[in-house]
Amino acid sequence: MSILFVQTGGTIDKDYPKQTKGWGFEITTPAVERILSKLKLSIEYQVISLFKKDSMDISDVDRTALRQFLMASEYNKIIITHGTDTIIKTAQFIQQLKGKTIVFTGAFLPEKFKTTDADFNLGMAVATAQNFDQGVFICLNGLVCSPENITRDMETGKYFCK
Repeated sequence: MSILFVQTGGTIDKDYPKQTKGWGFEITTPAVERILSKLKLSIEYQVISLFKKDSMDISDVDRTALRQFLMASEYNKIIITHGTDTIIKTAQFIQQLKGKTIVFTGAFLPEKFKTTDADFNLGMAVATAQNFDQGVFICLNGLVCSPENITRDMETGKYFCK
């Protein structure tokens, strides 16, 4: 089993500022690399950074580039880290892609935080990628949903499968 991890940005990849002043966070190296480097995995994987954007800044041009990249990829099992604010929109944008298992995940708190959900969500995404033949899925905080069957309560921030 070989999985491709694709960084697009979002809170999961945010880190304390390195080049800016103030309290803002920056999207840095893929959190996936830090998480997986602590483990003795029995799978092969590759990590690439496609872009490093807050999900609110991801445009349809970016989504088109992501879809084209995914179509051209030799990998059939792909996990995409993405910001939670627009993860549904991006997953819906590429959900018609056939012949691959594509799993979106992210985190409500940066991977650098002690109380992050990043490790848990990434583990769920790895399990989902291995156990589904094809399709597009979103894995967040205990849920595995297809893009058309997930909603978010904007007051609580929680996601629900329909």
